[in-house]
Amino acid sequence: MAQEKIRNIAIIAHVDHGKTTLVDEMLKQGGAYRQNQAVVDRVMDSGDLERERGITILAKNTAVHYKDYKINIVDTPGHADFSGEVERILKMVNGVLLLVDAAEGPMPQTRFVLQKALELGHKVIVVVNKIDRPDARIDEVMDEVLELLLDLNATQEQFDSPTVFCSGRRGIASYSPHEEGTDLIPLFETIVNYIDPPEGDETAPLQVLVSAIDYNEFVGRIAIGRVERGTIKQNQEVVVCDYHDPSLQEKAKVVALYEFTGLGRSPIESASAGEIVAFSGISDITIGRTVCAPDTPEPLPFVKISEPTLEMTFSVNDSPFAGREGKYVTSRNLRDRLDRELLKDVSLRVTEQGTDSFNVAGRGEMHLSILIETMRREGYEFQVSTPHVLQKTIDGKLCEPIERMVADVPEANVGAVVDKISRRKGDLISMNPVGSRMRLEFLVPTRGLFGYRNEFLTDTRGEGIMASRLETYAPVKGEIERRKTGSLVSFETGESITYGLYNAQERGQLFIGAGVPVYAGMVIGICSRNEDMSVNVCKKKQLTNTRAAGSDEALRLTPPRQMSLEQCLEYLADDELLEVTPKSLRIRKRILDHADRMKAIKGGK
Repeated sequence: MAQEKIRNIAIIAHVDHGKTTLVDEMLKQGGAYRQNQAVVDRVMDSGDLERERGITILAKNTAVHYKDYKINIVDTPGHADFSGEVERILKMVNGVLLLVDAAEGPMPQTRFVLQKALELGHKVIVVVNKIDRPDARIDEVMDEVLELLLDLNATQEQFDSPTVFCSGRRGIASYSPHEEGTDLIPLFETIVNYIDPPEGDETAPLQVLVSAIDYNEFVGRIAIGRVERGTIKQNQEVVVCDYHDPSLQEKAKVVALYEFTGLGRSPIESASAGEIVAFSGISDITIGRTVCAPDTPEPLPFVKISEPTLEMTFSVNDSPFAGREGKYVTSRNLRDRLDRELLKDVSLRVTEQGTDSFNVAGRGEMHLSILIETMRREGYEFQVSTPHVLQKTIDGKLCEPIERMVADVPEANVGAVVDKISRRKGDLISMNPVGSRMRLEFLVPTRGLFGYRNEFLTDTRGEGIMASRLETYAPVKGEIERRKTGSLVSFETGESITYGLYNAQERGQLFIGAGVPVYAGMVIGICSRNEDMSVNVCKKKQLTNTRAAGSDEALRLTPPRQMSLEQCLEYLADDELLEVTPKSLRIRKRILDHADRMKAIKGGK
């Protein structure tokens, strides 16, 4: 395809602002489907986890045709924990669509990715989405976008970006907020006329920067990137080199070459400068490497991915129930799986600790919990520890990560939120009314946000929205209290009995019902006091040969609290581990034996 007929764009937005839905409509109106083809909603969220949670986790490529133009689109994640995905994707494109919700306005993640795009000098098209929301406040949101561009030192051209008003769900766009469109043609026209075609000399020696990796069991690793210059051909001899490691120069061969069409990939013979392509055949290719012509190995500079901020220990499951539910349980299985994840995820770090545990560092709780959930579904069984923040020494001072947290809360709940955050060493920066609600901005230490989301939802009666992203590093702020309650710990191994549970439920809130296998040292509930308490839930009622009237009345149990993976991670205390298996999530004490645990506590004091 001629270079001037290609447009490469990324769509960036905060979680739930409607990126993937908009891409759906662009595909439909760009003729990606047959007329009678069955189409699912949010087709780009192809993973099970993405569909269940309604978030995009992996950046994905697609392409639509408009008139005789080809528009390559990259759908990027909106959650700050996956920003490692977004940073590298921006090297593939020439412009970005900044998607903003007409009611919520720009949120923290929007700011982070937009900053990266502006630094690379990309052109920006502002897309105000969901203009048909009853609480839309289009004019104020437009002002907020301009303030954001000013804040981020946009150039004059970036500041004068065109704006399109859309409803992604209905598939309409218009140039004015007061006119309703009929289709997405105004959006396509703006992309074609405003975003520059890719540049690059088609006759120069080949250069392709690898910006993403896919994995296929049949062909191995598939590299995805934009052809910066020259032409890439099937079965071509190439050299792989690395900007940060000048000594690396490996000979390789491009076996198969694909272009993106609609939702799939089509094999092609060759592609010239400006095209986004996928190719297989280079077994150890990684993100950030450059594929060059053999006679001119010139690596391209690659953005250094930001460092991880959180770490957890993944270890082999050593509980009494180990190996009952999982398919892969050994340290070798765990090591191989984490190594495979490193091939795809550039913002993950794994270091071995002894023979059967690994320190896994990532961008945030969400980032690591998605990895745990994915591994669990694949049949892995392992244990994880409490998340810990990674501290840095800057100018001789020990510093910790600080997050910018934005909370949208009903006015009546502002006091409770400010009070809780200040106890967690957070500082209130700004407070602005947004309709009938308040938007609060805080700078909070990352560890201060552990376990806060549940409290936040309780304090705002489920109406609050909170989002955060890494802002900076600052000197460590002192002790932060994590949890005000202890745990109810099972005293013996066996099966939980209604009689034992009935006596235990007076001491707190239970996680399990009757007939559940338990072991000594397993956490079975939350204690209402600020200390751990051992309870015997396997205790049966002693039977006698005399019966008094009414002594055998039915015992009523309060329904147990079901905890999700994230809630379990937030709940964990430092002396507890989370046992993860394909079927169960069990919280347990590190030291299972009651007597040994008491000795350790006394020794610690």
